[in-house]
Amino acid sequence: MKLNLAWLLAFTGLSSTIYGQMTTPVPFDRLNKNDSLLVILDLQVGLYDLVRDFDPTIYRNNIIAHAAIGKLFDLPVVMTTSAQQGPNGPLPKEILEMYPDAPLIMRQGEVDAWDNSEFQAAVHAANKSQIILAGIVTDVCTTFAALSLRSEGYSVWANVEASGTTTHLVADTANLRMISAGVNLVSLFSIVCDLMRDWRDTPGSAQVLPWLDQYFPVYGFVARGHGAAIENGTLIPGEQQLLA
Repeated sequence: MKLNLAWLLAFTGLSSTIYGQMTTPVPFDRLNKNDSLLVILDLQVGLYDLVRDFDPTIYRNNIIAHAAIGKLFDLPVVMTTSAQQGPNGPLPKEILEMYPDAPLIMRQGEVDAWDNSEFQAAVHAANKSQIILAGIVTDVCTTFAALSLRSEGYSVWANVEASGTTTHLVADTANLRMISAGVNLVSLFSIVCDLMRDWRDTPGSAQVLPWLDQYFPVYGFVARGHGAAIENGTLIPGEQQLLA
């Protein structure tokens, strides 16, 4: 009887907590393309070999896509590397060619990018309050920088598709740590849609659909399929019933 009463009291308390959370408004922290900075954090060719929680080909495309967000929305970009003269290596040339004039902070020893004064200065100089970042590895480079930025009062969006690490368990643990500090864990498509807001804006469908076709082809092919149907202009037997 005591056990049942204890369970009932615990359940009642949990229910009250959940109900309280459901009835309390939670602010929607939305990305604003005019207040966002893109950080390319240790996405280095040597560190790439440590990533085991993604298919290698998919992950390679993910980090290039992360970098390309800045081009699509004309965001300021800060790049940084960790001891790139050693086995960590440089950033991929595709990323460097995107931003030949962006700050590139080559850290010589600091593990947490925020411990580097040049990186701090570059972030401050951008004068943005929202930071979009991704790094290798998730549990060190991404997490340390994200937590440091949160402690400085920045809103942080961590691109989970462009941050990679050694195992799924390690990634999950790091992501839980970031969530507890108020870091927004988001996908590439989520970032793009939040920055765009409205398909009628600029950048809107005219700019974003070709970008998605290159970097997020599953949605690019949605647009291709619709375009092909419009151009073809015919229905095969059975399709009319699906549309009725």
